[in-house]
Amino acid sequence: MGNCCVTPAAAKQGKKKTNKKKQNPFSIDYGTHHQGNGGHKLCVLKEPTGREIEERYELGRELGRGEFGITYLCTDRENGDAFACKSISKKKLRTAVDIEDVRREVDIMRHLPKHQNIVCLKDTYEDDTAVHLVMELCEGGELFDRIVARGHYTERAAAAVTKTIVEVVQMCHKHGVMHRDLKPENFLFANKKETAPLKAIDFGLSVFFKPGEKFSEIVGSPYYMAPEVLKRNYGPEVDVWSAGVILYILLCGVPPFWAETEQGVAQAIIRSVLDFRRDPWPKVSENAKDLVRKMLDPDPKRRLTAQQVLGKIEF
Repeated sequence: MGNCCVTPAAAKQGKKKTNKKKQNPFSIDYGTHHQGNGGHKLCVLKEPTGREIEERYELGRELGRGEFGITYLCTDRENGDAFACKSISKKKLRTAVDIEDVRREVDIMRHLPKHQNIVCLKDTYEDDTAVHLVMELCEGGELFDRIVARGHYTERAAAAVTKTIVEVVQMCHKHGVMHRDLKPENFLFANKKETAPLKAIDFGLSVFFKPGEKFSEIVGSPYYMAPEVLKRNYGPEVDVWSAGVILYILLCGVPPFWAETEQGVAQAIIRSVLDFRRDPWPKVSENAKDLVRKMLDPDPKRRLTAQQVLGKIEF
């Protein structure tokens, strides 16, 4: 569903400050050309916190935007606490699948226990034109940006980040949730400190699963997809593969399976040949490389589980 809490790298230009109360661009009285969907009101959420988000929260500047909506800084009118509000326009929810995806994302975030490395969903609102998800605000930027800034991580730092990601995977799997879209862009730091907690922010492609259940829908981001996703027969093991791709990138700065086209990337993933010859791999410990190999085993039955990864992560 796009990054929900990301703070933009640069401030917006050309905007003048006014003393007027910010109008909610998704509210029903915004503009004069709103038309209903043939008179039928679309209800997305089963039990939203309320209808009028502006009664409790004041929407501020834009923090980011994704395929379905815009994320704003929002402030609790009662105590001044800051949050991120992802506002999803109902006009963008064109199919029953789109609606079910939003509904399931909320259900999953409510279902998962509170965890220091998973962004917290505080409130949900739904009016005639949008769904609003009020979440914990993360202002430290994406893991992706820190990888780009560093080039690559030391083994010790890479192990710490991977441990956090795999703990999130373990928590999800323990509670019957497969994430399906683990990538550095979907992890944000709570603040800009070097020691800031890392948090998973986006469950838009996540699904509930039962032991032994298999899925066939191709979803996720090309570089991080497991081979069995491309073969349309997969289970929760795909999350460990994605975490293994992230570990590889942390250690060397580039993805393990790369090509100029998505088709080329898919072919490289199916081949699953890892290159440990280029720098800095000759300097990386055998323990670290062994863990990468076992997380990126193309056979999901042989691939390590999240729990097994956590037992081997120290290198």
